[in-house]
Amino acid sequence: MKNLFFVAVVFFMAVTVSAQTQEQLLGKWQLVKWTKKGKDKDIADYYKTDQVFQVFKEGNKFESIVGDKTHKGTWKLNKDNTVLTITSGIVVADFTIDYFDAQKRIITYATLGTLEYKKVSE
Repeated sequence: MKNLFFVAVVFFMAVTVSAQTQEQLLGKWQLVKWTKKGKDKDIADYYKTDQVFQVFKEGNKFESIVGDKTHKGTWKLNKDNTVLTITSGIVVADFTIDYFDAQKRIITYATLGTLEYKKVSE
């Protein structure tokens, strides 16, 4: 019985990972939770706004929006959709994808911690 449960869990994880697609990533995502070293960070306090977004566009174009400031760049997913690379100016950041579906995305970056985004309509 334990083996059957283990196989079911592995299958579910494989389906979840393979469900991540570039098409699902396209759109506007709002930062809704930020955790660093096990502690919740205050998004509005740090950024001076709760309007913190990542926008993924066709052609691998990217925008980071914090309040009324926008920074442009590019994005790409690696072949197995486990790493999201965002390039803005000279900064290149590789985020590990912890969870990703059509409405929710959780990514981790060593110096920032874990970031949870929800998809919003534009």
